[in-house]
Amino acid sequence: MPQTSKTGTATVEITQQNFKQVVEKEGIVLIDWWAAWCGPCKMFAPTYEKVAAKNPDLTFGKVDTEAQQELAGSFDIRSIPTLMILRDKVLLFSQAGALPEAALEDLIKQVRALDMEKVRAEIAEQEKKQAANA
Repeated sequence: MPQTSKTGTATVEITQQNFKQVVEKEGIVLIDWWAAWCGPCKMFAPTYEKVAAKNPDLTFGKVDTEAQQELAGSFDIRSIPTLMILRDKVLLFSQAGALPEAALEDLIKQVRALDMEKVRAEIAEQEKKQAANA
């Protein structure tokens, strides 16, 4: 199964050129950092595509770390696959390793259920504390 987005798949290929446009979308954006030589990435790809097809209201992106080395470097991607989840431009989850389908579905359910006003308030509070301690 090809790793890159082709017509008919539920994922978007993310590059340096379209990264900002994709991650700044409102709603939930998932990013799969992968490479063609990575065995666990190849095993995770069908699961990611399947869950993407079940959740057409979400944005599922894929970043080929070989083709987008500068982008991967700017996010300090050290092992792949790495999954990131953003909601309303806030990074909520970042973890290396392939997830089983049920775990990915559960993670999406948790992100959907978050009160983003509360999350933003907690982030602001943390930033205030960090600024006071600087």
